[in-house]
Amino acid sequence: MKSSPFTYHRPASRAEMLSLLQTLDNARLLAGGQSLMPMLNLRIAAPDHLIDLNSVAGLGDIEVAEGHLRIGTMVRQRALERSDLVNQHMPIFGEALHHIGFQQTRNRGTVGGSIAHMDPTAELPVVALATDAMFVLESVRGQRVIAAETLSTGYLTTQIEPDEALVRIDVPIWSQHHGCAFEEVTRRGESFAIVSVAALVELSPEGAVARAAIAVGGLVEAPQRVKAGEAALIGHHPSEDDIRAAAQAAVALPADSDIYAPADYKQHLAGVLSERALRRAITRAESKMHV
Repeated sequence: MKSSPFTYHRPASRAEMLSLLQTLDNARLLAGGQSLMPMLNLRIAAPDHLIDLNSVAGLGDIEVAEGHLRIGTMVRQRALERSDLVNQHMPIFGEALHHIGFQQTRNRGTVGGSIAHMDPTAELPVVALATDAMFVLESVRGQRVIAAETLSTGYLTTQIEPDEALVRIDVPIWSQHHGCAFEEVTRRGESFAIVSVAALVELSPEGAVARAAIAVGGLVEAPQRVKAGEAALIGHHPSEDDIRAAAQAAVALPADSDIYAPADYKQHLAGVLSERALRRAITRAESKMHV
């Protein structure tokens, strides 16, 4: 099957892109196309207008500013994975990106495209939630910023309005002494994750957990933070009991059954993967204390 007819637009500037979004009805943005093109061909999506972002200047930068890692929406996933700046400041992104599809898809897929698509099994929304990322949306009306935890409004649905574009992801940079880890289970190789977990841990000079973040994807339509698990760790010198208590909090998260796994199996995976990720994150944080 091929896509339904649409009019193709290739703006060269951000102003032109935003003008098109304001004036055109039933328009979709094309970034890397790794999700949208199959949806077009299957006629799951049938826009009247397709706005190609690949010639819009200023959307593909990675920089550090004001304590944040700033990632342009058109940054290719492979570029983020290999970025020295990213791996120096927030290596959780590089670790998660290694799990996404194949190198060929990461060469085309974009960071903003994956987040705006908000697939329940996608890795980048999980990392965005764990790192308290902020999303910069732009329209002819101006800019607004929304938090990762509020982006999703349902399955494959977000707060992004029809005349808005996600232009940048701002990620608060953790201390250089933090540890992180990403874990997931797939049915085979590079297929979609059934459940994935991102964990970050920062230790105090005395070795107690000063800060922790755990996010789980794949259970419901959007990633979830494991707030109870984070609270079980903070202030403690992390023991096996603390790690298991945090992992049990992940098991308690709500989950939906689907064609790949029942809800209780997903919850079991959330616990197992949280335990694995926390152990690795804590070990990495401890190793940096002695550097």
